Amino acid sequence: MKKTVIILMLVTIISKILGFARDITLSYFYGASSISDVYLISLTIPAIIFSIVGKGISVGFIPMYTRIENKSGSEKASLFTNNLVNLLLVISIIIFLIGIIFTETIVKMFASGFEGETLALTVHFTRISLVGVFFTALIYIYLGYLQIKGAFIIPAVMGLPANFITIGAIFFSSFTNPYLLSIGSVLSTFSQLLLLFIFSHKNHYRYQFTLHYKDENIKRMAVLALPAIVGTSVAQVNLLIDRTLASQITKGGITALDYANTLSVVIIGVFVVSISTILYPKISKLIAEGNIDGMKSIFSNAINIINILVIPAAIGCMFFSREIVELLYGRGKFDSHAIELTSYALFFYALGIIGLSHRENLSNAFYALQDTKTPMINAGLAMFLNIILNLLLSKILGIGGIALATSISTTFCTFLLIISLRRKLGRLGLKKLSFSFMKIMIASLAMGGISKYIYKLFISTTGHIFTFIFAVVIGGLIYFVLLYLLKVKEIDTIILLVKGKLKKSLAKEAA
Repeated sequence: MKKTVIILMLVTIISKILGFARDITLSYFYGASSISDVYLISLTIPAIIFSIVGKGISVGFIPMYTRIENKSGSEKASLFTNNLVNLLLVISIIIFLIGIIFTETIVKMFASGFEGETLALTVHFTRISLVGVFFTALIYIYLGYLQIKGAFIIPAVMGLPANFITIGAIFFSSFTNPYLLSIGSVLSTFSQLLLLFIFSHKNHYRYQFTLHYKDENIKRMAVLALPAIVGTSVAQVNLLIDRTLASQITKGGITALDYANTLSVVIIGVFVVSISTILYPKISKLIAEGNIDGMKSIFSNAINIINILVIPAAIGCMFFSREIVELLYGRGKFDSHAIELTSYALFFYALGIIGLSHRENLSNAFYALQDTKTPMINAGLAMFLNIILNLLLSKILGIGGIALATSISTTFCTFLLIISLRRKLGRLGLKKLSFSFMKIMIASLAMGGISKYIYKLFISTTGHIFTFIFAVVIGGLIYFVLLYLLKVKEIDTIILLVKGKLKKSLAKEAA
């Protein structure tokens, strides 16, 4: 586990750096403009459609494939996989045709503030981007297949060629034709599918045409996946409302929200996803073995590790929101207005990073328990709260109000999941977790305050980049010293991770 987590983190960091390079390239050539808004909306529509279906596939495919393979063998499991692939291709054709016919209506749902040339350009961009639904649908299946086969690294690196293609498309579109932006997005999605298909083939997957929509295994998977699909739909409805309100508030509002959200979730992408990718199969196995105490022990340990990594990052985003945005995006056509909008949104998104980082693992715990309804219900309650807060706070705080509404509703959902999990499994050691949380928060706030003081002290005499890096490094050292002085036990786990002893430690706890 230790080695895989570290490799996943390193690969994810590289992928996120390229993702930043992609966003920086877009911000350099297009800034926070109507073109960037159009491009992001055209990507959002097909992405939302299949992230909903994709979540259902992720939740339902892995346990169903494993069940069929154990009961009937690999050949039957492969037949089920191909049947699912072909069924999704048929669904993709239907979605594509509906999207092409009703493109303008769909665009108005996602960006009601768009009019005239902006609306017309978004319609054209979206029709090109809709081609990607054929690729996105299959990506989720092959992702699940490779995870079943223990090939975690390939899914992590699939974003590398995609980012290079997107960066190239942004660059060439800036002095040729803006339509290359959408064409590049389709090609980048295809490159991900191609990479996954090749390595699925190397892991003994063989495609064949078979289509039995009445297959009982498909029906069972649909029953398991439906609540997860509904729960994910809720999250996408939230995104739809955020984008719609942002399009009405100011030009470039959608772009500012997207960049700020990207900066906030990159922390989760590096740390949390790497951990949860390994954690989900492990806790599923412990639950199947009836070792609930071992599952709770490992799960609590993971929560503390995530807190140690995520809380200081969230505090850092709050204390240095403008500096981070200016450092990463402040060049080219990304002017002072764009910097102000994005940093303003980032500050409020940072408030929800902690809640968002735990929501994924908490939901996975319920999925491992074969309970997909509880995350769905809690997500629904959080959605209604987000809608109410969006309407209220956007009038008071503008773009920042939309980000704050998301942070509050996400944190609310996380608390609901914790309460529900405690009711389902009994005591989770919340008192102990709370003490650790408070210690980590104290150390993080001290780190943020000292780093900010150092930054202001030296910014007038040294360069912006050097001063920022220096302040962050000193703050990081102070943070870990404070954790040691406050006797945060979980810091030992980080040391074990570095020394390569975490796997033995986790096995001992689960026993």
